[in-house]
Amino acid sequence: MTGLIKAQIIGMSAMNGKNTVSGDLFSVPSVAELLSAPEYTVFPGFCDVHVHFREPGFSYKEDIKTGSLAAAHGGYTAVCTMPNLSPVPDCRENLDIQLNAIKKDAVIAVYPYAAITKGEKGEILSDMEDIASDCIAFSDDGKGVQSDDMMRNAMLKAKSLGKIIAAHCEVNDLLEGGYIHKGEYAEKHGHKGICSESEYRQIERDLQLVRETGCKYHVCHISAKESVELIRQAKAEGLDVSCETGPHYLVMNDSYLEEDGRFKMNPPLRSEEDRLALLEGIKDGTIDIIATDHAPHSAEEKSKGLAGSAFGIVGLETAFSVMYTHLVRTGEISLEKLAELMAVNPRKRFGIPYDGSFTVWQLNKEYTVDPDTFLSKGRATPFAGKKLSGVCMLTVKDNKIIYKHSDI
Repeated sequence: MTGLIKAQIIGMSAMNGKNTVSGDLFSVPSVAELLSAPEYTVFPGFCDVHVHFREPGFSYKEDIKTGSLAAAHGGYTAVCTMPNLSPVPDCRENLDIQLNAIKKDAVIAVYPYAAITKGEKGEILSDMEDIASDCIAFSDDGKGVQSDDMMRNAMLKAKSLGKIIAAHCEVNDLLEGGYIHKGEYAEKHGHKGICSESEYRQIERDLQLVRETGCKYHVCHISAKESVELIRQAKAEGLDVSCETGPHYLVMNDSYLEEDGRFKMNPPLRSEEDRLALLEGIKDGTIDIIATDHAPHSAEEKSKGLAGSAFGIVGLETAFSVMYTHLVRTGEISLEKLAELMAVNPRKRFGIPYDGSFTVWQLNKEYTVDPDTFLSKGRATPFAGKKLSGVCMLTVKDNKIIYKHSDI
């Protein structure tokens, strides 16, 4: 059956040692047609280790069903959901609420994070031992763990459980009420800025704790040049560390800002110098993973400008095409490198099995980003109105089509 495949296949060999896709699907005419057409490209299903599906507690922003459908639309077949929920998954009872929702409504593989501390308050460790078997890793995403002793204890416990600590790095005392990057745009337009030091100082602290504890450590959504260099040095030292950045940080800087909530995220878009440092970190392997930090909010919550809007943008449905358009087509990285960053490395780092899922793309097909076509409940994206190349035609998991483009 696989002899029928003429489409270009990218990244499969890194997942299972051979460039194949499931033969069972050739009984479905649309799949057979796509895989026998040379204008299509097949990738292993993408994996995003940093998304917010908002359920339980905030389903008006997103829920497991809409979030997983949006993921499939973007070519993703596995995601890891962050724990800033209500109730926070910090004990068995709370985590089970989320697990039940996943079992009921997810169309892709959804792996929940559990919180590092109770209620993500940074005061008492969560029931880490009791919930370790059903979470992908531990994180207090949305908040940095401020206490050195608390983070040290969390790392020691995570190490004993064989789990990763995935850290949102932010020193609260350095925030000073900021909400965009402390740079030229903030100064020119009278906005309060978030300094880069608030991010990299906590990374610096955490890396010292990794040296002490030997914990597996992952840094979420890095945005600053100093963060890249700290992680580069830590890897050279042999520490068991990894990190991610988002598509928006790689293709935009604070000069792209507009007085609109769709440009507000945390960490913020930083300077061009920071963007170039992130890009170099992608090229030399310092940055392991591209993750979207898909963070939907209601239209009202994102309608209050830069100062008043909630932090967060959506990204699952545009991530690949943004990266393909701005990094691959421009010659910054290869298509194989992009597959590693979006499909291979996330699974390897977090121990997420590859289940034979795949996604089929028409790379030369162009479109203009229209948030009204998103399957996510969220609509806030800085890429609205941008022309991109690369359209997802099909996403398949467990021999089932979970997304199909209307042109098929």
